[in-house]
Order: sequence, then structure tokens, then C-alpha cells
Amino acid sequence: MNLMSARSPFPAHLAQTLPVGEHGVRATSTSPVVFPFDGSVVGQAPCGDATTAALSLDQAAGTLGVMAAATTGTRRALLLGIHDALASRGTELTELLVLETGKPAVDCAVEMARTLTTWQAAAEEVTRMTGETVPLDLQPLGAGMLGYYTRRPAGIVVGIAGFNYPVLLASHKIAPALAAGCPIILKPSPDTPLATLWMVELIREVLAAHGLPRSIVQLVNGGIDVGEILVKDPRAAVVSFTGSAGVGHQIARDAAPRKAVLELGSNTGLIVDADADLDAAVDAVIRGGFYANGQACISIQRVVLHQTIATEFTQKLASRMPEVVIGDPRDPATRVAPVINAASAKRIHSWIAEATAAGARVLETAAPTEDATDTGALVRPTVLLGVPRSSPLWSQEIFGPVLCLETVTSMEEAIDLVNESRYGLQAAVYTRSLANAFEAINRLDVGGVVVNEIPGFRSDIMPYGGVKDSGVGREGPRWAIEEFTITRMAMIRPA
Repeated sequence: MNLMSARSPFPAHLAQTLPVGEHGVRATSTSPVVFPFDGSVVGQAPCGDATTAALSLDQAAGTLGVMAAATTGTRRALLLGIHDALASRGTELTELLVLETGKPAVDCAVEMARTLTTWQAAAEEVTRMTGETVPLDLQPLGAGMLGYYTRRPAGIVVGIAGFNYPVLLASHKIAPALAAGCPIILKPSPDTPLATLWMVELIREVLAAHGLPRSIVQLVNGGIDVGEILVKDPRAAVVSFTGSAGVGHQIARDAAPRKAVLELGSNTGLIVDADADLDAAVDAVIRGGFYANGQACISIQRVVLHQTIATEFTQKLASRMPEVVIGDPRDPATRVAPVINAASAKRIHSWIAEATAAGARVLETAAPTEDATDTGALVRPTVLLGVPRSSPLWSQEIFGPVLCLETVTSMEEAIDLVNESRYGLQAAVYTRSLANAFEAINRLDVGGVVVNEIPGFRSDIMPYGGVKDSGVGREGPRWAIEEFTITRMAMIRPA
């Protein structure tokens, strides 16, 4: 076993100050961030309150003009400079992500690599923020007139990120905001604020190096009172939130009539057709069901099998479950570690117990490979058969390393079953049939359909988002920039 250092790389001087305003403000309190694997303290996170949040809005409002006036060249150079600053600290940020999220090291390395891609892509998209001409002379009243529109910064963006991919989720809000010419205030998850806080400090240094106010990017860590002040303030032109559906609904109500971009949860489905490559499909479930400890919106939750291959698929999956190594997330071999906290684990275990009491059967799984301080947060990778469709384990978002298998008689039935959900983020189908692949693409009621790959596939440059209770709006630099800008129409009658 080759473990990374247990010592936290989080700079201690960041524990007392929040990056608000030009020079930061004293935290009103601090809160310990713990390593989910053994409960040890990773670092002290500075916290703010409603007063801190209100101050950040005042400071952001003061930067609106200068940020909107930043040239295309300045914004591109700024984004590339931030990319380079983050890359220079990539190893340390990855180590910190492992400690505060408890995700396996392999998943945290992927998060950091994707973060860098996101910043580079946002820099490229700055040069593509173009408008179009509009033929006003279609109607008689527009004869002789010239019309065109441009995209202008919407104003202050409030970004609220989840705990599972803290740096990547924050980057998908901060980078497009800067590309669009908007100041942004970020509220990280109180469970995992440290790496994001460090990233924001690096971003503020690059802003200053480009002659721009540090207060263009601010971070306020804290509780519900902080979020309410940021979301409800009419100066917040756009709220971009990643998290649970219930919280997202409340944010949309609080922000109305201003724009809310919501990336919410899902109970992601994967369909395995009668003619599918079963080895590839089983491999997809092993790769796509347990990464990030199952704490990903598009990790596999529901596996829908054609009845002709269900038995063989289940046997192949059971034979490969021991490959899902459970242990210390700092170990490169680990694929599953404890979830974010004991409360989450308790909820997941209660849902499993409820399903088994109703007749579901648990497929055997491997035991943990490492002894550790019992934090109560470990959920063993679990596969269940015959889960009632009314069970939370099937109908709600598990957000843990748990899979449900179900059998159907046709592709049509499989698609209907996946669509029987309040959610619709992404789904996948394994099939050799082009007709069935396109049927899935056309009929699945989700934001993205993946064919012959895990439903957790996400390119950081594609439009990403869902339908129904999985949210509204799209992320990915190009599409987030559109969300963070408004069209300004020019209608000219030459003198």
C-alpha cells in the first residue's frame, strides 16, 4: 500500500479569514473539517454569517463596472492564468480533496484534471461570445433598419456547490462567470470547504496580478443564513446551485423572478439490452456504480436488464464485486471508502433495511480491506435484486454505493421503467442495435443519453443538466456563459 501523507496540505493561515472584499475579513467562527475515513481533523474552516454575506454582495456590486469592461483579451488571459495557478498546486489540492471528501485518491485525481480542463475551456469560450444580426425588415415597420444583439454580463452570480466534487463544481460556476464578465460569490458546502477556499485565494491572487479587484471573486462559508442572504438579494442576478432537489426548489422560490440554474439529483438508470456485450456492461456497472463512493448525481443506481440476459449478467456482476476494493481513500487501490458522514450512512442503511424487509435480496459483496477508526460512515458496495419500485432505494436518490437490479421483457418496457422517475439527469443503454440505441436517445426523458458507456460519462465542455426534478439550465463553459449573460438588442434606423 502506498498511502499519501496523512498531513493536511491546507494552509493554516487561511483558517481565520474569509476571501471577502479586497483584503479578506475576519471569520466570525471556525468549524472543523474531518476526514470521513477516521474522523481526524483535516483543518479549521473559517465561517461567516449573514453580515459577512451582505458585505460580500456590497463588494461584488462595486466591481460590476470594471468586470463588465474587461476586454476579451484580459478575460482570456485571466482564465489561463488561473488554470496555471491551479495546475501548480494540483498535487496538493488533490491530496486535500481526498482528506476532506473521503473520496478515493483516483477519483480526486480525476476531479483535479477535469477542473483544469474546465478553466482552459472557459478561456477558449471567451473568444466565442458573439452575437448575430436580426433581419428587422421582415416587417414593414423595420424597413431600412439594422438590428443585432450582443451578450452582456447578467450581473452578480451566486454559486452554491455540493460536497462531492467541491473544486470541480465551484469551477463550473466561477470560470464561466469570469468569462461572461460577472463577479461571483461562492458558498461551498460546509462539509468540504477547504480545497475550494484555497482555490479562491489562488484565483484572487491572479485577479490582482491582472490589475483587477480581488473582490470580483469571493467566498462565504457558513450556514443557511448565509445562503438565504445571498439568494434573496435582488442584486444576485443569477443563482447557480448544485445539490439536492428539495434545497434547489427552495432556492428557485427565493430567487424568483431572477434566474436560477439548478443541477440537482437523480436515480440514474442503465439499460442492458438482450444483445448487449455483457462483459462490457458488467464492467460499466463496476466502474459507474461505485466511483466517488457512489456520491455522484450520475453514478448508476438502477440497472434494468432484459430478461434473456438477466441471470448471466447477475452472475458475472457477482463474480466481479470483489474487485471493488474497500479501504483507506489515500490508497491508490481503494475504490470505495466511507461516505461523507455517519448521518448519510445511517440513511442509506435504513433504506437498504426497508427494501430487504419488503422482499429485496442482497447480492454478496466484499468485506473492507482495512481496519480503521469506526466513524459509522462506511457503506459496503451493495447490489440488490427485487427492490420494490415504491422503495426509496429505487425511487429516490441513494447517493451511496448501492445498486438495484430489475428485469424487463423489452426495450420499450425498459425505457418506460427508467422514465418512471421524478428525476431525469442522464441515463445509459448497452446495446448492439442501432434502432434500440436511437429509441433510447429519442424516448428517455433525461438531459443526456449515453450509449455503450457509463451514464456517469461527462465531458466538461458539453451541455450538462437535467429535466424534471434533476434541474433546469445547463452547465459546461459555453452553456453556463449563456446562462450568466443576457442578450442586448440594438435596433438602429440610420439618420
